Amino acid sequence: MAGARLARAMANPQYREGRFVNLEPEAPSTTSLVDYTVRQFSGNEVREPPAPVPVLTVDKAALAAAPPSSGLRAFWIGHASTYVEIDGVRVLLDPVFAERVSPLPVGPRRFHAPPIALADLPPIDAVLISHDHYDHLDMEAVRHLARRGSRFFVPLGIGAHLEHWGVPANQIEEMEWWQQRMLGSVQIVCTPTRHYSGRGLRNRSSTLWSSWSVVGPQHRFFYSGDTGYSKYFQDIGARLGPFDIAFIKIGAYGPGASWEDIHMPPEQAVQVHRDVRARRMFPVHWSTFNLAYHDWDEPIRRTVAEAARVGVELVTPRLGEWVDADREFKSTAWWEAVR
Repeated sequence: MAGARLARAMANPQYREGRFVNLEPEAPSTTSLVDYTVRQFSGNEVREPPAPVPVLTVDKAALAAAPPSSGLRAFWIGHASTYVEIDGVRVLLDPVFAERVSPLPVGPRRFHAPPIALADLPPIDAVLISHDHYDHLDMEAVRHLARRGSRFFVPLGIGAHLEHWGVPANQIEEMEWWQQRMLGSVQIVCTPTRHYSGRGLRNRSSTLWSSWSVVGPQHRFFYSGDTGYSKYFQDIGARLGPFDIAFIKIGAYGPGASWEDIHMPPEQAVQVHRDVRARRMFPVHWSTFNLAYHDWDEPIRRTVAEAARVGVELVTPRLGEWVDADREFKSTAWWEAVR
């Protein structure tokens, strides 16, 4: 960062000694990078689906018409990426269409194709980016969407990535926690989370991270981004809730306290849903990439059990399957057939 962007960072309460920090610090790591790497290629977990994951192809013609001025519906693209229509506005959450989430032509490869091709998406009004990790910020997707006129709402610092990739400055809204912008009649609020950032070994936490709260005239939704559990979620619920739907990260957690402090396990994900005062929980951030040390379907199994225990309304859509906030959704345990 440089110039006005750096000046903004230096004035931010989370920016200390040249990088952003969590105001609720994570536990110190006791595991070296070498140990993590060895663990990535060892262990007896079933980290990848043993059979094809069901994907419902989304008909691009069905997306061509303008979304209704009152409504909230969404489908899951994979990992954290989600398409949302809210009160007449089209939104993409952390759109990643890349085959691999890595700076190199190796690394985690997706388990399934997206339910719709990037080129077949309709014009997107708003792209919300939670942080700059490769599994949340896809350069080629950004460039494609920018050429089609999308506006990007990003945490402080990520604008430098986008400008470097050729996104016009007037299409970038670079925000700090609790700042808000209007897109027509829909309010987009950059809200807190507990995570970190970086796209290389030497730039950890050089940009800010966030969750997002989107408030329309008739509906509202929350997106957690990547995060550990935090008291911030109660604040978000008190200030901006209740939400109709909460898109909450449930996968890629552990091992160890330091990892879970910034990648919460499923039981805490359910608690986040309750903290933000959401009606329906839509789990994301699982079932697309091998990024952690657990069975590929463990996150959803634990989430289903915890949601049932505490009485949370959980939906479990297949990839590409529509969920409408104003209609009943019939969930299935589709992962049980992936054997």
